[in-house]
Amino acid sequence: MIHRVFLVLLMAAAAFSPQQNHQVIYDDLRVPFPLGPPPQRIISLAPNITEILFALGLGEKVVGVTRFCDYPSQAAVKEKVGGMVDLNLEKIQTLEPDLIIAFRGNPMSLLTKLRNLRFPVFVLDTGSSLEDLFMTIEKIGRLTREEPSAERLLGALKQKTLDVSRTLSPVGQRPRVFLWLRGQGLWTCGRESYLNDLVLKAKGINIAGEIPRKWLQLSREQLIHENPDIIIVMVKDAVQFSRARDGLLADARLQMVKAIAKKQIYFLDEDIASRFGPRLLDALLEIARILHPRQFSPQK
Repeated sequence: MIHRVFLVLLMAAAAFSPQQNHQVIYDDLRVPFPLGPPPQRIISLAPNITEILFALGLGEKVVGVTRFCDYPSQAAVKEKVGGMVDLNLEKIQTLEPDLIIAFRGNPMSLLTKLRNLRFPVFVLDTGSSLEDLFMTIEKIGRLTREEPSAERLLGALKQKTLDVSRTLSPVGQRPRVFLWLRGQGLWTCGRESYLNDLVLKAKGINIAGEIPRKWLQLSREQLIHENPDIIIVMVKDAVQFSRARDGLLADARLQMVKAIAKKQIYFLDEDIASRFGPRLLDALLEIARILHPRQFSPQK
């Protein structure tokens, strides 16, 4: 009898004891990752992950980033572990990370090598909408044991989304938009891209939004056929934008396109719109201003 009572008490104590070391979170490749104490030495393998970590107040714990991680400014002085596809495994080893966060774009072969070397690698691979961004931030908050910080950040970002939605609520007509990812050819985003989601939330119609791809290249004939009302050029700065705009205006074959004929060509900062991080909400606001300027006062 005494033995039985002791066994019951022992089982009860085990049920109420901390089980932090038995908690598991799954990454986007469905690989289990054990949750332990908050990580103290984090390496980020993508610029958007770096931005999220800093936005969560974890900048001091970030010990390594890629050479493309330049925002916020504090990230630029962190130790560099290479680029997204040419990681320096020796450098990573010397930094002794207790958490490495990867993102799509990092080669699977390198991530496999890191895992084979017993590094704690967590891979994030979703990202076709703002809702996916919110889930990514929530997951990073849990992974780093910074759930309260993640909740505060998500609250602020969701409020920005709601503010844009409310401002655009009177809008009826949606302009047709060509979002040009400036480079070689007329690259743009399809239905599976988060940029398409931004255009939709800004009450626009992406002329390539029915195509089930993330990125694609249009021909001049397709651009003429789709005849967008507005062209948004996604480039790094005003100089590159001017070159792109002037090129469109000078192309005699495109003069029948409404956006070009009416000079409805606008700049979108590639730095804020190309990274799947918190500044996408700034890109959403900018796209909304471009598409529906009458809904936004100069003070907003």
